Amino acid sequence: MIDDSLHGPRSVPISALEHYAYCPRQAALIHVEAYFDSTVDTVRGDLAHAAVDRGGSGQDRRGHPVWRSLPVWSTELGMHGVCDVVEFGAGGPTPVEHKSGTYRAGGPADVQVAAQVLCLREMFDAEVPAGVVFAGRDRRRHVVVVDDGLADLVRSKVSAVRELLESGELPPPVYSTRCRRCSLRPGCLPDVPVHAASSLFEPRAETTWEWDD
Repeated sequence: MIDDSLHGPRSVPISALEHYAYCPRQAALIHVEAYFDSTVDTVRGDLAHAAVDRGGSGQDRRGHPVWRSLPVWSTELGMHGVCDVVEFGAGGPTPVEHKSGTYRAGGPADVQVAAQVLCLREMFDAEVPAGVVFAGRDRRRHVVVVDDGLADLVRSKVSAVRELLESGELPPPVYSTRCRRCSLRPGCLPDVPVHAASSLFEPRAETTWEWDD
C-alpha cells in the first residue's frame, strides 16, 4: 500500500472503495484486519478474472488496442488500483471491470469503475466520460456514466476509507440481506449481538476471591 507522508495523504486502494460501498465493516475486515475467506462465488470470480489477470496488451474484436491488468492511480485524490481491462478507442481510454455475478445499477461496482475513470482522466488528461462493468451472469456490458454526482461520491468514499484505514477500528456489524452473500460472514458474525461478540475477546474485570476456611 502506498503511504508516504512526504508525498501527500495515504493512497487508498480502489478495491477498498468497492468493499466500503458494499459494507464498511467488510472493508475493515479485509484492509485492516487482513481477513478473507473463499466461497463458491469468490472462486468463480477468480476464475472469471484469470484471463485479464495475465496482463499485457492486445486488441479487442473491433481491432481497438486493449491493456489488461493496467495499474492506475490519482495523485489528486490519493487512490490507486488495477483496471481489469482498458480499451483505447477513438474517444480515449475506457476501463472495463469484470464481475462474475449480476450487475446492479448504482451499486458498489459503479463506485469502483468510476474511480478507475477518474484515475484515467488524470493519467491521460482525457475526457473518459464513462466506464463499463461486464457482468458474467448475463454476459452483458453495462455502461456507467461518470457525472459530477458519481465523481463526488467517489471522493467522499476515498475520504471515508482513508479515515477507516488510519483509525484501524472495526465498525460494528449491521445485519442485513447483503450479509447472506458475503464471504466474510463466518468471521464477521453480523447476526451476533455486539455485546456478545465483544465479550468473546475481552477479559472479565478483576475481582477479589474469598476462600472459605
